[in-house]
Amino acid sequence: MPIEPEVYDFPTAIPLKVIGRNADDFEEFVLELFYKYVDAADIHGVTQRPSRDEHYISLTVTFTAYSREGLDALYGELNSHRRILMVI
Repeated sequence: MPIEPEVYDFPTAIPLKVIGRNADDFEEFVLELFYKYVDAADIHGVTQRPSRDEHYISLTVTFTAYSREGLDALYGELNSHRRILMVI
């Protein structure tokens, strides 16, 4: 099996978009999951965008990732929660 080439040169800033139902505590919930894998100082920004009907919200969290393993672990954690509908 061929080895996949690395897509990123680590460390690198990466934006992840996290989509869920619009709730007052959604950003806090998502950031708590990020803090398990990313130091607060490595989070460079968070932007919110509600859906047209405001039932859903997307958060784009831009952070510094230091390794593929760390990025995969964070992605897996985010995808394991029922409150999170999609991670892009």
